[in-house]
Amino acid sequence: MPPHVASLDHLVIAARTFQEGQAWLEGRLGVALSPGGEHAQFGTHNALLSLGPDAYLEVIAVNPHAPAPSRPRWFGLDTPELQDKLENGPALIHWVARVPALPASSEVLELSRGENRWALTVPADGRLPGGGVQPSLIVWHTPPPPTRLPDVGVRLASLRLGTPDPDRLRAWLDAVHFAGEVEVYEAPQPELAALLETPHGLVTL
Repeated sequence: MPPHVASLDHLVIAARTFQEGQAWLEGRLGVALSPGGEHAQFGTHNALLSLGPDAYLEVIAVNPHAPAPSRPRWFGLDTPELQDKLENGPALIHWVARVPALPASSEVLELSRGENRWALTVPADGRLPGGGVQPSLIVWHTPPPPTRLPDVGVRLASLRLGTPDPDRLRAWLDAVHFAGEVEVYEAPQPELAALLETPHGLVTL
């Protein structure tokens, strides 16, 4: 892939609790997730699942044992809208695109979890860009998780992104030279759906 091209890095599934999210996803996919870790800067923790050599999926939730962060949590986890949504169960809420470099911006944060180091775009108010359909952008300073996660035979077959302004989202993806296969369509509210190929058949999240 050309070095200037953006590509899918990972999908983000949020849950009210880490345990609920992990049990829900493992039950849906029929495979075990791998341990992730804690994000001290945002008071969250996660578990991970390989989607092949270049992408992965994370289940993320607020860590009840961590101190409250000094700023709004990422991925809209503090917002009433997302908290209400998660009352109905874990949900695919966002995706992240890997890029070769990030522009200088107050939204770019240098982050870490264990030995992992990366830079990520995070709005100051913590809300999801485009209601979740516009990806956050990431640059890895250390090898990304798919290089170390066990391959359990799950692959992303398609990612569908619904938005009230599909032309704007398509233009944004073109501007970052996104090379992945996504379907952008018009919808009254932002919505995401991922079709996954698993050892037990197709699953839609």
